[in-house]
Parts: sequence; C-alpha cells; structure tokens
Amino acid sequence: MTLTSSINNSQRLQLAPLEIPTRLLLGPGPSNAHPAVLQAMNTPPVGHLDPAFLALMDEIQSLLRYVWQTENPLTIAVSGTGSAAMEATIANVTEPGDVVLVGVSGYFGNRLVDMAGRYGADVRTITKPWGQVFSLTELRTALETHRPAILALVHAETSTGARQPLSGVGDLCREFDCLLLLDTVTSLGGVPIFLDEWGVDLAYSCSQKGLGCPPGASPFTMSPRAVEKLQQRRHKVANWYLDMTLLSKYWGKERTYHHTAPINLYYALREALRLVAEEGVENSWQRHQKNVEYLWQGLEDLGLSLHVQREFRLPTLTTVCIPEGVDGKAVSRQLLNEYNIEIGGGLGELAGKVWRVGLMGFNSRKENVDRLLEALRQVLPK
Repeated sequence: MTLTSSINNSQRLQLAPLEIPTRLLLGPGPSNAHPAVLQAMNTPPVGHLDPAFLALMDEIQSLLRYVWQTENPLTIAVSGTGSAAMEATIANVTEPGDVVLVGVSGYFGNRLVDMAGRYGADVRTITKPWGQVFSLTELRTALETHRPAILALVHAETSTGARQPLSGVGDLCREFDCLLLLDTVTSLGGVPIFLDEWGVDLAYSCSQKGLGCPPGASPFTMSPRAVEKLQQRRHKVANWYLDMTLLSKYWGKERTYHHTAPINLYYALREALRLVAEEGVENSWQRHQKNVEYLWQGLEDLGLSLHVQREFRLPTLTTVCIPEGVDGKAVSRQLLNEYNIEIGGGLGELAGKVWRVGLMGFNSRKENVDRLLEALRQVLPK
C-alpha cells in the first residue's frame, strides 16, 4: 500500500500491557463484581442476532422481572449505563407540554428535572431537605395541586442514602390518573422492591450496584399503562436510540435489528441475575440489611454519626457525617492510596459534609465491613 500523506505520530503511545490496582469498591458504585460474573464477561462473543444470544436475552428479561417483582412484558436491559435507562423512562412517555412532577430530595431528583425539561415537559417539583423523604400526605397535596401526567420519585437516592417509602403511592397515582416513575438505581437487588404491588409504571436501574456487575447494561421496565401512553403519542419518541417502539421489536418476537448489543456485558448481567436468583432475592435483601446494620454499629462505635434517620436509611448506601475539623477528601484519599479502599464523597448540598459508603451486591459481606472499619480506625484523627 502506498501512502500519500505522512503519519502523525504525536499521539502514538508505547504502552505496557494493562495493569489496574485491585480496589475494594465501597463507594456509591460501581461495586466489585462477583468472580463468576467477570468470568462470564470473558466468554467469547457471538453475534447479537445469534439464536444463543437471543435466548440469553429472554433469560435476562425473566430474571429482571423476578428481581423487580413484576410481570411487565416490556422489561429489558438498555445498552448503556443507568443514566441511559433513566433517560429512556422520560423519553418514552413524555411529550411537550406534559406536566411532570418530580420529587426532589437529592442530586438524582434534580437530574430527572433536567431530563424532563429537555423533552419539553412542563416540569413541577416538590422538595425536601437532602436526606429526608416524602409523606403520602405531601404527595397527595402535590398531585392535587399540579395534576401531572407523570410523578417521578427516587426510591433510593444515591446522593443521600435515603429510601423513599412507596406504600400507597401507586394507588394515589391511579386516583389522579398519572403514571408513577421510579428510580431504583441503588435499590435493585439489595432493597425490597415490589413494582407490581406498588403500582409502579416505569422503573430503571443499573448493573453495577446491587446486582454486582460491571456498568453498561441497565434494567428498564414499563407497565401496560405506560406502554399505552407510549402507543398514543402524538409525536415520535425524541430519542432514536432509546425509543421503546423500536427496542421492543429487538427484545420481542420480531427480533428486528436495532443496534449491536454489548454482548459480553449482557453475558455478565445474565450471570449476575442468575446469582441473585440462586441466592433468592429475599435472601439478598436480608443479607444487605444484616451487613449494613453491622456497619452502622461499627461506625457509631468509632464516634461517627449518620446523616439519614434510621427508618429511612438504605441498606445499600450509608451517608456518614464528616466530623468537625476533619478533611473528608484527605481521609478518602488515604483510604484509597494506603488501603486500596474506595469510598465516595458528598454531592451537591452534601459536598464536603458526608462520606458515602456502599455495601452492594457481592460486596455486602461482613469481612468487607471489618476491613473498612479497621482502616478508618487507623486513618481518623484520634
């Protein structure tokens, strides 16, 4: 081959084979994946329309219904991170002018506000201080005031560690003829969820937290009520990649080509879901609760206080108040550099005020709690 142009080598790097430190990921996500999940991801890929891969897609759909406790036919894994699945919920049921009411009590409520606004929604908000939750009475008042087409709530607010109670909310939404949209990014697999019983119409999650899988294949589900709204749209879904009228044909009986799926990530997700089913989702929930209570006690024994009221705390993520006079970033940096333990800092209103400690999926084990507590004993000022 004859080249007519000279090669620019300014960005050419001569690198050694990849080496990444082995960390214990006890932040807000990702969490460490189970060895069996990593092994599955290393399986040689097949084509995205190969019969063996299509059968695996069916398994993923069934297992997602199991961990979410739903029978929704339209339940898939979006090819993208949790934020892609998040945007998919908004994109598919929001049309310009729709009133979308968002419960904002943390960073990810604000993200829902931003996304809904970009799709032309008439966005309204109900707010609480970060770390608090909404009562049924507050939600009723907001629905009476705003009469939304969609109520969006964060079940597990990753920025605060608070769990929003859902009992009665779905009935309320049906009374006011609106859809209930739920963020389960930091709850799926580790926190009790009953989508059908709660009357949830749209939900999304991620793969890298409670499911213990690398990021990139994100659970998404729509109830028949939500699908009906999708089918009655006046305009096409404004996001081609996340349009469920197209994606449902790839995941459904038609098996129509839509995009090249991240095949090896779906291998990993299938294996992660298999492990949850093998353990039993109710046992996974109990394991997360038992281990986080052990963590809470250990943190309190160190003289640390927790940001969220106990009855509303997540078993998957704990916000720890940074003591007065302590440099929170310096502590996090020392844990990472000297102990290979990652914890997260605060976001938004809680920046510099809390650490975020995740115990999710494969990482929710007593020995990991012990390792973190011992490191904190060494790092925290005496």
